[in-house]
Amino acid sequence: MRRLLPFAALGLACVAAALLLLPYYLTILTYIGLAAIVSLGLVLLTGQGGLSSFGQAAYVGLGAYLSAVISTSLHWPPLATLPVVLLVSIVSSYVGAVITVGLSGHYLSLATIAFGLSAYFLFGGLPFAGGQTGLSDLPRLSVAGFEFRTPQASFILVWCILIVAMVVLSNLLDSRVGRAIRALKDGATMAESMGIDTRGSKLQIFVVACVLASLSGWLYAHFQRFVNPSPFSLAQGIEYLFMAVVGGAASLWGALVGAGLVTFLKQWLQGFLPSLIGSGGNFETAVFGIIIIVMFQLAPDGLIPAVRRLTGRAGIRPRAVADAPPLSTRPRAPRGEVVLSVRQARKSFGGLVANRDVSLDLRAGEILALIGPNGAGKSTFFNLVSGTLDADEGHFEFKGSSIRGLGSRAISRLGLNRTFQHVRLLPDMSVLENVAIGAHRRGKAGLFSALLRLDRTEEALLLAQAKHEVERIGLGDQLWTEAGALALGQQRALEIARALAADPQVLLLDEPAAGLRHGEKQQLAALLRKLRDEGIAILLVEHDMDFVMRLADRVVVMQFGTKIAEGQPEEVQKDPHVLEAYLGAAQ
Repeated sequence: MRRLLPFAALGLACVAAALLLLPYYLTILTYIGLAAIVSLGLVLLTGQGGLSSFGQAAYVGLGAYLSAVISTSLHWPPLATLPVVLLVSIVSSYVGAVITVGLSGHYLSLATIAFGLSAYFLFGGLPFAGGQTGLSDLPRLSVAGFEFRTPQASFILVWCILIVAMVVLSNLLDSRVGRAIRALKDGATMAESMGIDTRGSKLQIFVVACVLASLSGWLYAHFQRFVNPSPFSLAQGIEYLFMAVVGGAASLWGALVGAGLVTFLKQWLQGFLPSLIGSGGNFETAVFGIIIIVMFQLAPDGLIPAVRRLTGRAGIRPRAVADAPPLSTRPRAPRGEVVLSVRQARKSFGGLVANRDVSLDLRAGEILALIGPNGAGKSTFFNLVSGTLDADEGHFEFKGSSIRGLGSRAISRLGLNRTFQHVRLLPDMSVLENVAIGAHRRGKAGLFSALLRLDRTEEALLLAQAKHEVERIGLGDQLWTEAGALALGQQRALEIARALAADPQVLLLDEPAAGLRHGEKQQLAALLRKLRDEGIAILLVEHDMDFVMRLADRVVVMQFGTKIAEGQPEEVQKDPHVLEAYLGAAQ
């Protein structure tokens, strides 16, 4: 339970603060706790998932207004309104997520801005919600007859909820579901190719972030005992995002640090600047903006990562990986049986025909090399087979069933797994976690199991399998090294280990020997021969002719998107069309 020690220490610090600090400071700390709860959702949504949202204040307002209206109109106690607030926030955020998460880039950000603006004017335009004046005299929170009346009681309640939220999100990120979420920002294409439902993961984190925001709004309404539209404006939504980014958008502790810094900074400037300048005004807003810009220049990743680098605590802490039995594997096809059959594959990009009527068969226990000069259409063909691209025409069958149009995620789950021409790893994640992403489809635990840490048995099996694959490629001594710190050859080997963790029937390797030294190529060749002997079918795209001719059982040669030769390596080397097109016949 070592991972819980920082949260326990924070809880003890809260108890000490409640006993020692004046009510004024406890009130400020309560506001910080409320903001940090919202910012935690943005760490998950933006820092981990790569989805920028400026509309979280709208969901804070939703929780506050919904509870305020119910408690004043229907005279419900505040605690009874909480299930309604959570249910409405789940449903509304899911609907909003379905509409928005399909957008990308600035379109997603603009959509959240539009939502934040709409919600703000909606809150101020509803007569039963008090209009711009708002609602006042809201009942205080009470539990089992205890009323949270004092600043000490409100502070303890808010920070207990904050700590619980941090623990729960920490559980989530340290899980199979969490790895899928963390893969969204840097590798959505790779994640789909590993069997991860990226759209489903985006929906999940959008809903979780909005539920946290609504929970903060519910607390705010009955702590403040007054609501009006002002605290739920677009400007406040932007400020929540500032908090996450300033503290460190990828860190749960960054949410807390950012919320504390921004809140204290604003409070201090509001009191200090008028005494310095001698007049009122909104000068603190301008100065606050300048300070934030300077901080972004000095610590672009946020304060928590900067402090960790300065103190030498950056990087990933090693953890023990429990021994566990290997995961169950698919039955291998009999050696020599055709597992992948492609007929008349065609793909065009505008007027450019990248693949023209390409056909081939790949058999179990065989290494088939696909070669050709640059621009021959090899990578396009790879993308058609793996489902990353849709073919214009052609028949694609895996073990007798059509896979055309299934998409990369479904094809991956069937047992066709790939690497990429340009290495696609998650550089800030450990070697072990990168490989565990490959085993994603072999687990079943979902969001709630991850949040409550009920997935530990399955997680131990997945990590043990990932460790086995890492050791298999010779990187067993670097389990907890950041993948981005590895040499190129090691990164390419790591991609193969990730594909192996998926329990493939067919391995699609796109230039795996590129950038490798001679010794590394020999190690790679030995590994591929071992996999072939285990019954795995390997389709290999490679430019190193010496490597290919020594390794492959059969070779297919492409030129200008068309297959021009096929056969055993020694046959292909003598083919006049190949000599002329690729291997350099005399003129």
